[in-house]
Amino acid sequence: MAFPPDHAFELVKSAHERGRLAHAFLISGPRGCGKERLAARIVKLLQGGGGGGGFDLFGEPVVEETPPLDELEGEWVRIVRPQSKSRRIVVDAIRELEKSLYVSSGSNWKVGVIVDADRMAAASENAFLKTLEEPPPRTLLLLLTPNPGALLPTVLSRCVRMPLTGVTDLMEGAGGELVRALDQASKGGFGSATVALTLKSVFATILEQRKAEAVEAAEAQLAEEEKALNKGFEGDYLKRREEALKAAAESEYLEERSRLFEVLQSWMADVLRCKTGVAAGLDFPLSAEQTLAVAATEDLPQLVRRMEALGELRSTLDTNAQEQLALEVGFLKAFA
Repeated sequence: MAFPPDHAFELVKSAHERGRLAHAFLISGPRGCGKERLAARIVKLLQGGGGGGGFDLFGEPVVEETPPLDELEGEWVRIVRPQSKSRRIVVDAIRELEKSLYVSSGSNWKVGVIVDADRMAAASENAFLKTLEEPPPRTLLLLLTPNPGALLPTVLSRCVRMPLTGVTDLMEGAGGELVRALDQASKGGFGSATVALTLKSVFATILEQRKAEAVEAAEAQLAEEEKALNKGFEGDYLKRREEALKAAAESEYLEERSRLFEVLQSWMADVLRCKTGVAAGLDFPLSAEQTLAVAATEDLPQLVRRMEALGELRSTLDTNAQEQLALEVGFLKAFA
């Protein structure tokens, strides 16, 4: 069961107030769903804030601002992110984190946050297991990841899992690249095969890169684990682990494909909003000039047909259809 970020925070807050706070949480969910903000709220809570700002003179609740997670790093709060060229969290970073957690803090809570925990190298995960299982007193560990399946089962079993629902930031990463391609394509207007196939090429290239990155990361993880185990594994463990990592890579790829479709459909929904005179609340306000231009040149039935074509394409790709052929036909229907 996935939780809205606010509900997840209330659960953590309630456990803390009752003295029943777990020592490690695995906070998962798509990128942009609020994992870092939730972690920041939990840190503030343990620092003696974040419990709510009370009520104003009119009885309305006072909303307490939560600073970005990185601004909360300090003597008793450590944040680890992927830093190496390969975007991995190396074992030295984990050891530095552990060293800081074992410093006496008196009555203060110590918090260790690992962002993109799925990027930990196998050696990093194995080095972290003992601390994860038996952390020092008044220590909380928060592991944030969009891809929990890439973590070792031994890491997963030592954390309270807290999957989040939430709205994904559509402009994050490749989403912004796709929006820029839509903005550029719209300058000449939709309705030509050239425009449709250009957009399909951008979409497909992003997906190919994402798949290659996910597969490469899974292979590197498996190689590191095999080396760390030094052939000391039992039975078909490595085979099962390879299957799990492949499944996690495929899941990561499908999540990215779904997010890119959300970008396409949201951008076109902005065009429909502009066409019907509801320009407020656009998903991509910085693209308003482009979406207004498309709305001015196309009639409403044609825009609806384009939206329907994108929906049909998304559904087709959920079947066993050949992906590249389906994309080509779908983009021609949607944009030619």
